[in-house]
Amino acid sequence: MKKFIIAACIVVLLIFAWNFSYYNLGIYIDLHPDAPVTAFMTTDQDTIYMEKDGKTVPFEIRGVNMGVGLPGEWATDYAIDKETYLRWFAWIQEMGANTIRVYTILHDDFYNAFYEYNQGREDPLYLIHGVWVNDYVQNSHRDAYDDDFRQTLLDDCRTVVDILHGQKNLSLGYGLGSGSYRKDVSQWVIGYILGVEWEDVTVTYTDHKYPERSSYQGTYMYTTEDASPFEAMLCEVGDKIIEYESKRYKQQRLVAFSNWPTTDPFDYPEDITRFFMKCAKVDVEHIRTTDAFLSGHFASYHVYPYYPDYLNYVSDKSGFVTTEDGKVNTYQTYLKRLTEYHTIPVVISEYGVSTGRGMAQRDYNTGRNQGNMSESEQGQAIIQCYEDIMAAGCAGSCVFTWQDEWFKRTWNTMHAVDLENTPYWSDYQTNEQYFGLLAFDPGKEKSVSYTDGDLSEWKENDLVIQSREMSVSMKYDEKFLYFLIYKEGFNSESDTLYLPIDTTPKTGSTYCENLKLSFERASDFLIVIDGQENSRVLVQERYEVLRAMYLHETEDRDAYIEPVEKDTPAFKPIHLMLQTATPLLTGNWQATSETYETGKLTYGNANPEAEEFSSLADFIFSGDYIELKIPWQLLNFANPSEMKIHDDYYENYGVEYIQIDEMHIGIADEKSAAYRIPMEAFSLEGWGKTVTYHERLKESYYMLKDYWAKAE
Repeated sequence: MKKFIIAACIVVLLIFAWNFSYYNLGIYIDLHPDAPVTAFMTTDQDTIYMEKDGKTVPFEIRGVNMGVGLPGEWATDYAIDKETYLRWFAWIQEMGANTIRVYTILHDDFYNAFYEYNQGREDPLYLIHGVWVNDYVQNSHRDAYDDDFRQTLLDDCRTVVDILHGQKNLSLGYGLGSGSYRKDVSQWVIGYILGVEWEDVTVTYTDHKYPERSSYQGTYMYTTEDASPFEAMLCEVGDKIIEYESKRYKQQRLVAFSNWPTTDPFDYPEDITRFFMKCAKVDVEHIRTTDAFLSGHFASYHVYPYYPDYLNYVSDKSGFVTTEDGKVNTYQTYLKRLTEYHTIPVVISEYGVSTGRGMAQRDYNTGRNQGNMSESEQGQAIIQCYEDIMAAGCAGSCVFTWQDEWFKRTWNTMHAVDLENTPYWSDYQTNEQYFGLLAFDPGKEKSVSYTDGDLSEWKENDLVIQSREMSVSMKYDEKFLYFLIYKEGFNSESDTLYLPIDTTPKTGSTYCENLKLSFERASDFLIVIDGQENSRVLVQERYEVLRAMYLHETEDRDAYIEPVEKDTPAFKPIHLMLQTATPLLTGNWQATSETYETGKLTYGNANPEAEEFSSLADFIFSGDYIELKIPWQLLNFANPSEMKIHDDYYENYGVEYIQIDEMHIGIADEKSAAYRIPMEAFSLEGWGKTVTYHERLKESYYMLKDYWAKAE
């Protein structure tokens, strides 16, 4: 009996050791070393092909990028479940896309759902899988040959291959999903995009540090004599992922290396190079393939219309593509230069625009801006980008992105928010959160209020302040503060209303000198309702975050050497920074700190079910009433989930937070504004990390769906 128990234990240990070695460590024995390697995807100079039903046919990658964010969750929480993925896959395919692109290893729910969705389907969804490079590694002191960079990339390539073939166990790691990956989805995987948008300083640092490592000769890929050390590293990574999949699984698929204009292979005039600080190139033409690679490689680029739009600053625009109305189309011109340069197919694996209220960049040629675009404008911009991509001769494209992501940040608003709690509220001023075709609106089934002129959602207990002729009611959710403003006999064309708001006890003024208004409390903001075209939010200058953070860029002055008085009576329009350039008399370009007025209010109907729906609408008139919604950040809330607002900038030399539990609101018209405007308290209570939301397909989704259906 004792021998039997020992033997049984040994067998169990051997099984465990084999299982761990095979599924965790990737150790295997090739039992069929002479078996032929197959590939169902191939390429020629400009086209991608798929073997289908015994025929080789051209295949246009018509894809959608998919992130991993959900409201109330960080990307690395991998909170999306199998049922959600199945629902999303169906919507994506119904829209007309044939491919999903993911950037990194996901939780096993994704692959299980992908397998279940495609199993037995005559027209399946296909997958392009990325291999991620950690942002902290790429933005650190490390070069591309550091083990944390190169070796990790090589290891992750093997892991991705094993996962897609259903042969992997993976424990949760930073930036990686986890699970037992047992579903073989490889039959629907058309290729890999290796890496991320390369940091130009990392590329340059690597090239300067290792001049002797500019060559790599592999079984499947090799470098030309013009290759750089960074390109040689990429060549090795590409060669090794092909080698591993060829030997272990006897399969090959397409391979690409991520790229974007910042590291494109082109030369630009010196002034443009200097302005954009373009210091690096990654040129996949320096990476060639051998006959042993049966599939093929393509050039992958992330290209947006607004940044970095190098060609906008080229003085000689002869030969540039123009739009129907005669404007220069630098986007399509740039895409054509890519396809004309490369001897392999070009895929624009990221393109899109944001429906966020805030804006970070302008496209001065075609108006496809980074933010401050309605959902219908987003749809039109995506369609126009797609048409440019196809007209340029690209082999495919992937829209960025499927779903909005609340956790994201943007350079021109990240100073104003609590970056440790971004998933717990929807920041409409941060454009990066709203690139999706799928929106996450607050509320389990619907939002607490819609700015649409329908007053039925407002209750008596929403009332905050009331006089004989005027009143204000308020409520809020994870995205907006809502106001119902009443004035007896309100005339939208001639009446002007003033709503002072006091949020912080640190600053504020009881007087607005530019409008000659007096307030009962020291106010920080003033909402002015003045017709459909001239309504806006003003901020007391001491509490103006743009001045505190960007005065050097906008006026070449130090805000903290010349601080504003705490009780200054100056109230100013609210602006956001943009990055632009202006020409000098020499013909060169210099950086310019342009701003735009983000506090200006947009009139319209903000109910998604309304025929005249405008997603950017801030307010609407309805008889004697005005409905208004204000995004939290516009009133200097850094984290409304905990009701944290900006502290006094000049006491802290920047943005710090204080917590409040109430704000005060007042209302006056031009007649009553001759007197001190009374104000009442409105209680505030955060929701912590418990958020509510519901999914909604944007207008842009349906526009793209209709367009692709007609394009078939």
